Amino acid sequence: MMQLYPPIPMNTPKGEGFAHVMLDYGPESDLYWVVLITDTGEIWTYANRYVRASKTSLWVALIQLSPWRLQRFCLVNASL
Repeated sequence: MMQLYPPIPMNTPKGEGFAHVMLDYGPESDLYWVVLITDTGEIWTYANRYVRASKTSLWVALIQLSPWRLQRFCLVNASL
């Protein structure tokens, strides 16, 4: 389990939201994303095949990070 900082904007079957946690059960299983849906406030867990990262929102969020946090974000998530 990995807490995502910053949360990643995602498109889901229930609408747009932010992934706050990623669950990895190993190489023989999908990644699972815990997503807070923006419109309804619901919390859902989705298999990787059902969600997509929101392209423009992700880059806006990364640009707003300080250089130190951006470097840390890239290093932590490079192992994915």
